[in-house]
Amino acid sequence: MRSIRPLLTAVSAVAALTLTATACGPSEENAGDKPVAPTTQSPADKIRIPEDLKDRLKEHGIDLDKWRDGEWRNWDRDKWLREAKDFVNPIIEDLWNPDRMREAERPDRPVEEEDISGDEGVTDPTPAPVRAKAVAPKYHSSAPEAGKVFFDGPQGSMVCSATVVKDPAHPGKSNLVWTAGHCVHKGKEGGWYRNIAFVPSYNDSALPTPALEKAPREQIAPYGVWWAEWVKTSDQWIAQGASTGGAGAPYDYAVIRVTPEKGSSGKSLEETVGSALPVDFNAPAAPKIAGMTATGYPAAPPFDGQKMYQCQDKPGRLSLKAEQPTMYRIGCTMTGGSSGGGWVAQGRDGKPALVSNTSVGPVSAGWLAGPRLGAEAKAIFDEVSEKYAGR
Repeated sequence: MRSIRPLLTAVSAVAALTLTATACGPSEENAGDKPVAPTTQSPADKIRIPEDLKDRLKEHGIDLDKWRDGEWRNWDRDKWLREAKDFVNPIIEDLWNPDRMREAERPDRPVEEEDISGDEGVTDPTPAPVRAKAVAPKYHSSAPEAGKVFFDGPQGSMVCSATVVKDPAHPGKSNLVWTAGHCVHKGKEGGWYRNIAFVPSYNDSALPTPALEKAPREQIAPYGVWWAEWVKTSDQWIAQGASTGGAGAPYDYAVIRVTPEKGSSGKSLEETVGSALPVDFNAPAAPKIAGMTATGYPAAPPFDGQKMYQCQDKPGRLSLKAEQPTMYRIGCTMTGGSSGGGWVAQGRDGKPALVSNTSVGPVSAGWLAGPRLGAEAKAIFDEVSEKYAGR
């Protein structure tokens, strides 16, 4: 089979669909030369830093008062926390106001398609484009598990898509969210993004963008803003993920443990939205799956990131590197911003299950690819679940 040669970019937070899986924008080398998008300064009394986070910040020489006053905007590479154990995400109430949420951009990473292996039997023919269909409002009824992840990086505020998933340690009361690795960590060129938060059923009523400019926060985020309490992505993504190229894409996934911004009401995220999807870490190979549905908030033209869309197609196989795991691939016209969104197929019990997430796609926006979840993904999921099993 002839090797394929289009330009790819990750379908992360908004951008042209090229094989991308991490944030695009100024490189780490010049990020400090470009001002971060303006944000509303939150008063010091609106930031909550748990004791364990205070200790970790102090360990890295970070002054808590300066952090409260906006030190988190400092992306000095020497202070960019990188290792898995270093993740910190103090809650800053009202930081994600309607304007910041609406204007957040997607993180993309262009990839040359010559990086794709053309090995026959590993990479199937390029699928025909499947036109993304708008999800019927209200989203809480049509796709209650779906939402958007917001976060800050050197180039400003960014956005991805994500899914509420079941937690075996807390049946019926999950606080776990599944997304792409490049939506939480920059990969080999950087570290953890900051101010990571999840908004389920963003723009639940599918209001047009002009109406959103005047909508209150409660209408844009009807089920609240849920901040990342802990995040875990793959070691492969941290070590290999790049601003350009397809490295790390087969391991481009992450699990987020969230907590409500305004403090606990006694209800978990799953109870609040009324649903969560199980994760299938042993889904069949692509040829044995009849169909998959990908959900997300595409933000690159012709979309603007404010509404939810879906694509349904029978998956094929995609190999970015001959020595790496084969990914799932479907036809889909969703663009950047849909990255991290869940891929759902029929589980072994006949019910819907999450089997992948959007990671990369071509600039031409004709298809999407997502990692096949296996032992590595399950280990990450189990670690986050077990960390909070007794709480």
